[in-house]
Amino acid sequence: MAGGKPYAVQANQRPREDQNLSQRQLAEILHMHKTTYARYETEEREIPFDIAIMLAKYYNVSLDYIAGLTQQKEIK
Repeated sequence: MAGGKPYAVQANQRPREDQNLSQRQLAEILHMHKTTYARYETEEREIPFDIAIMLAKYYNVSLDYIAGLTQQKEIK
């Protein structure tokens, strides 16, 4: 855990913040309610596979990164 948060949470929050997007803005991009997206970041809800794919494509990172299985963003 870095900074007290599970890595999976950081893997989804950090790219959003790096692009200066609010949760509301990203939720609109993903066509969902802000509360739904916020629950993915706080791990109150699991991210559905189709949403994980959308996030990986949007951020240009691997699904392993979105799932918190690796700290490497790059797709190899």
